[in-house]
Amino acid sequence: MSDLKFSVVGDSASATQFIGKTRQFTLVVDEPEALGGTDEDANPVEYILAGFAGCANVVGHLVAKELGFTIKNLKIEVTGELNPDRFLGTSTKERAGFKTINLNLIPETDASIEVLTQWLQIVEERCPVKDNLQNKTPLKISVEKEYTAI
Repeated sequence: MSDLKFSVVGDSASATQFIGKTRQFTLVVDEPEALGGTDEDANPVEYILAGFAGCANVVGHLVAKELGFTIKNLKIEVTGELNPDRFLGTSTKERAGFKTINLNLIPETDASIEVLTQWLQIVEERCPVKDNLQNKTPLKISVEKEYTAI
């Protein structure tokens, strides 16, 4: 299969809210009131955690099917811890991103613990979001200034 390209395009609705479009979906990103937002939707780091959980869900079910067992239900708990000081501009002692992220998968299945151990190893190896969180991905960040031609 050839490479797939994903994109989000949108606009700032306020100092804390971004409204993006991806395919036919609208994504709203906001901050909680404690961080100056209106708390209308999840914040950027919560979307990262949700993306990780969603990816683990898809890969987990795919791998279970490949290994020949059924997951009746998959509970996923994901937490991340970060210090907001760099983000808020009050300190540069710690990084801006997550210090740790913990993902806990709780499948309801008849599969043995040996099969689930194999399943977890394969899910970890094949989850694209886990790969992006754990490894450096080349980033290109740029700025363009809009102007009106006279």
